[in-house]
Amino acid sequence: MTDRMLRRPEVESLTGPSKSTLYRMIARGDLPVPARIGERAVGWYSRTVQDWLALRHETEML
Repeated sequence: MTDRMLRRPEVESLTGPSKSTLYRMIARGDLPVPARIGERAVGWYSRTVQDWLALRHETEML
């Protein structure tokens, strides 16, 4: 199975926070760092985002 690359708008849609909040979360270490996919482009591997969401859900349930 291919782990597809998610661009920022899709990550925003899946996780909820806006662009500025996403980057604040990355700076704090609360969100995985995106991979560089071009000179001015980044993206997140879908598996990384899904794993992060699952972990976040588990910790909220405690």
